[in-house]
Amino acid sequence: MRNVRIGVIGCAGRGKLADWAHQPGNGSEIVAGADIYPEQRQMFLDRYREKFNAQPAVYSDYREMIEKEQLDGVIVTSPDFLHEEHAVFALNHKIAVYLEKPIAISIESADRILEAAYRNRAKLVIGHNMRYMAFTRKMKEIIDQGVIGEVKAVWCRHFISYGGDAYYRDWHAVRKYSNSLLLQKGAHDIDIIHWLAGGRTVQVNGMGGLTVYDKLPRRPKGEERIKEGIQSVWKEEHFPATSQKDFYPEIEVEDINMINMRLTNGVFANYEQCHFAPDACRNYTVIGTKGRLENYGDYSPDSDIQVWTRRKDKFRLEGDITYRVNADDGNHGGADPQIVQSFVDALRGKYDVWSTPQAARYSVAAGCLGAESIRNGGGCYEVPALPDYLENFDFARAEEK
Repeated sequence: MRNVRIGVIGCAGRGKLADWAHQPGNGSEIVAGADIYPEQRQMFLDRYREKFNAQPAVYSDYREMIEKEQLDGVIVTSPDFLHEEHAVFALNHKIAVYLEKPIAISIESADRILEAAYRNRAKLVIGHNMRYMAFTRKMKEIIDQGVIGEVKAVWCRHFISYGGDAYYRDWHAVRKYSNSLLLQKGAHDIDIIHWLAGGRTVQVNGMGGLTVYDKLPRRPKGEERIKEGIQSVWKEEHFPATSQKDFYPEIEVEDINMINMRLTNGVFANYEQCHFAPDACRNYTVIGTKGRLENYGDYSPDSDIQVWTRRKDKFRLEGDITYRVNADDGNHGGADPQIVQSFVDALRGKYDVWSTPQAARYSVAAGCLGAESIRNGGGCYEVPALPDYLENFDFARAEEK
């Protein structure tokens, strides 16, 4: 069995995701990595030497890597604002792309990525790994079995204890690099809302604001980058947010986001996000014509999904049915190795990809227009549909459906 040859664009941070694709004895191999920072290239090399006894090639220019290495695929884990540039270059070279979410930071940019994959008949997988988490799969199973009847409403509350460390100390804090945290963070949840509800957003409006992090001490201009990586400043003792300092020199993105969505099938949905909460969890509620479900915990080791199917005119913390959900092995509750494997399988002609570029685009579209609504008085925005030829293209197989 020939190993498929895979390169990595963006070797540090989320770039470690690519390690799951390094399986030389099982048909896939990370052969090269590209990163503009020499210390991150060195970290990549050291990791592969120590972890795999491997010696991948390293490049400062991703274009040189793509043109020299005869790659079957690339895993793109660079910052969000570079996704279009990196993905389109690879797709134009007819190389398959695994692109970390969000697919892009604008609707137009996302559409250009889809167009490049379609035009070049190059495979494209987007890293919406939450579809691979045990608790979301279980919620989807319960809904599909009809336990709560026909879905009519989906709500998600997202508590982000680490928001200050993860998103307000680096480039995420600036709109031109991230647009809104409805993308970097919310694109996951909007996609899951669409998936559970069986539709996509057609109308969205929102409210929110920058309420805390714009008032805190920042690093001076010229000290934008944390060379040691964001993990070096990610600490649980960084609480409350109002007592912290050393944030990014420029801060623009909202730390509270709330959007309302109407979906194609008439389902109504809501997504709420706070970046200075004391805890970290996604809490979904799905209401159908015969009941309601709600998760307690997400990809923690032990999570519950409670389902209420009988009327009782009082508060009940526990439902009529309790489902215990254990996370799978591996990062993000086992989701990372599974979604990376689905990309490797697609390279080898086996197709079992649970997320689609179309779904990724629609989650970004809802987030982009939700952010626009927040910044322009809360008005309602229509989400544009993809043209039929993109809507009906199988990007994992790179062929018409």
